[in-house]
Amino acid sequence: MIKRKTMRKIKQILLSCLVLTTITGCFDDLDDGIASNSDIKDFVWKAMNSYYLYNDNVPDLSNDRFGINGIDDRYDKTEEYQEYLDNFDSPEDLFATLKFDPLDPFSVIVPNFYDVLNLQQGISLSNGMEYRLYFIPGSQTEVFGVITLVLRNSVAEDLGLFRGQIFRAIDGTNLNADNINELLSQDTYTINFGAYLDNGTEETDDDDVILTGNSVSISKVEYVENPIHEALVLTLPNANVAYLMYNGFTSNFDNTLNDVFSQFQANNANELVLDLRYNGGGSIQSALHLASMITGQFNGQIFSKLVYNDNQQFQNRNYNFTNTLEQGGVINSLNLNRVYVLTTSRSASASELIINSLRPYIEVIHIGDNTSGKTQSNRLVFDSPDFNNNVVTASHTYALIPLTANSTNINDELVPANGLTPDITIIESPFNLGSIGSIFEPLLSTALSEISNSGRSIPNGSEVGSTIRELRIPNQDSPIESLMFED
Repeated sequence: MIKRKTMRKIKQILLSCLVLTTITGCFDDLDDGIASNSDIKDFVWKAMNSYYLYNDNVPDLSNDRFGINGIDDRYDKTEEYQEYLDNFDSPEDLFATLKFDPLDPFSVIVPNFYDVLNLQQGISLSNGMEYRLYFIPGSQTEVFGVITLVLRNSVAEDLGLFRGQIFRAIDGTNLNADNINELLSQDTYTINFGAYLDNGTEETDDDDVILTGNSVSISKVEYVENPIHEALVLTLPNANVAYLMYNGFTSNFDNTLNDVFSQFQANNANELVLDLRYNGGGSIQSALHLASMITGQFNGQIFSKLVYNDNQQFQNRNYNFTNTLEQGGVINSLNLNRVYVLTTSRSASASELIINSLRPYIEVIHIGDNTSGKTQSNRLVFDSPDFNNNVVTASHTYALIPLTANSTNINDELVPANGLTPDITIIESPFNLGSIGSIFEPLLSTALSEISNSGRSIPNGSEVGSTIRELRIPNQDSPIESLMFED
């Protein structure tokens, strides 16, 4: 079994300081004045005109709309253009009208790009408790929560919280569809635990969730998440199965990920179960590195393509399989011809990229739920002459994260908007979670059953509670979830 690498709190603080210092040092200030609201709106329009993938679908973003092109005339304005900007009270209001909503629930505007740069490095304010929310049967408003993951070396782990725990209230207030955002977005709150009652019947209409009287206070702190949540090798009669739960494509952990694959090699792993069930995405380069660790026999061949809008066609690029890391060092590859990938509806962007871009090369057995359905990449766009981070405007910290390119595999296939459909459907419910890494956990159990050639059987309990409706809200600790960043 592979030992987990721990990160002590002092290391978290030092890494945070290092990242912030490095980030700040990367930028040269363009000016020291305070930007006006109009200047920031000017940045928003020109950045969206220049980079937004769907600018052709938004009439107000066309190059000839105001006689200004965001690329060629970066600092030009016309009277009509200025009047247009003045119609919006804030940069956020303008940005909202420039999104092509039918295809874009993902693009965001951020008032402080340092927060995003921290998140890209795995740094966030977090209590380490991840959860899903469900409506209480028979109710359209009342809600209960289930802890799905407790992050390593986090506040939640220190408190002894565990996967599968049910909570009904926060700060003594029962959860409902109207108060969940307010209650769960607090930095500190009390979790009031509950118990699910099925009343001895198979139907769910008479089920209920009651308070148990147990509670715990929990707080969010600055936290550095190692995306490698679990890594071990399971020995079956016919295979040595590497199991990896990987929760984010975070580039500064690529060397650590490569070390894990070195240990997989040392344990003679000849099968891999890649658990991406809670992985919302991240760095495309990290996805490429992971794909190259899984394979190894396709060095130099196209893994993925990025295709931009008409204004940025010169940036179209390919990501090719590689045998070296960006930071240097040889990639440890398993040279597999098959991989098992576990997903839920939370698996998005770079997680979907792995499945879609590996399929033309090796067999990918997809187990779990339909993925999110995000094939587009994002870029963090700054207010600078070229919209990059070389010379940023110090007068404000606004930045955009628009959809900028379509990501395809070598066969020009996109991830469908309704997500990737699994080969074997196993949907997580509040009652079949199991323990991560356990051979009895439903998704992993199904993969191991497939590897053992014992047939595709659904584990006991996997359909229990399938009629319980989930209530989806954005991840409070990572508001830019489901993004796939270009490198």
